[in-house]
Amino acid sequence: MTGRRDTPNQHLLDKVAEDFDDEPDVAMGTMFRGPGLRVGGKIFAFLGHDGELIVKLPQERARRLVDAGTAEHVTMGSRTMREWIAFPAQETDTATLALWRNIAHDAHRYVDSLRRQG
Repeated sequence: MTGRRDTPNQHLLDKVAEDFDDEPDVAMGTMFRGPGLRVGGKIFAFLGHDGELIVKLPQERARRLVDAGTAEHVTMGSRTMREWIAFPAQETDTATLALWRNIAHDAHRYVDSLRRQG
């Protein structure tokens, strides 16, 4: 799975996407014109305009990560999203990839569980 656009940190998202190559319900898609990963048609992670990884996690977990300074709130228009948070790139690609891989897997599990419930 590789993205089609050349956006900041696209190469890192492509490496994260490789983790899901054996998942039949996971595919590349777009959200707000940015490349991302979908499970069963539902986006669970995508690149923001500045190259940050934006993921969907349970509200309480998202809040804890923001409070800890690990992630940032995502605001769309004037609305701060409760389950969507952003992870900026770290000092190195290696550090970024380690963080993004872990959080993408968490987001995948969460969004996959939501779609299976509904």
